[in-house]
Amino acid sequence: MPKILFIEHSGKEHLVEAEAGKSVMQAAVENLVPGIVGDCGGACSCATCHGYVDAAWGSKVEPRGEAEEMMLEGAMDVQSHSRLTCQIMVKPELDGLVVRLPSSQS
Repeated sequence: MPKILFIEHSGKEHLVEAEAGKSVMQAAVENLVPGIVGDCGGACSCATCHGYVDAAWGSKVEPRGEAEEMMLEGAMDVQSHSRLTCQIMVKPELDGLVVRLPSSQS
């Protein structure tokens, strides 16, 4: 199974195994990663799964869709590499993905 490294704003790291075909948000929630809530269950309608995809992985994940762009407009601490983790599907090529969590989700 691919592994994803979540890094809290404090620097605390959580390395989790993620099942291919599920979202990065689901992997975080199933492994109790603090800061990823996923209130909407992955429907791209709440932004409580906001994270920063490490720059090295930016070209390896699918680009943001229109709905994700709209949700990020209302999120806090948005950066160029901000993503809603519910919109990133886990696949074997994402083994080692690094997602940093914004301070607003501490």
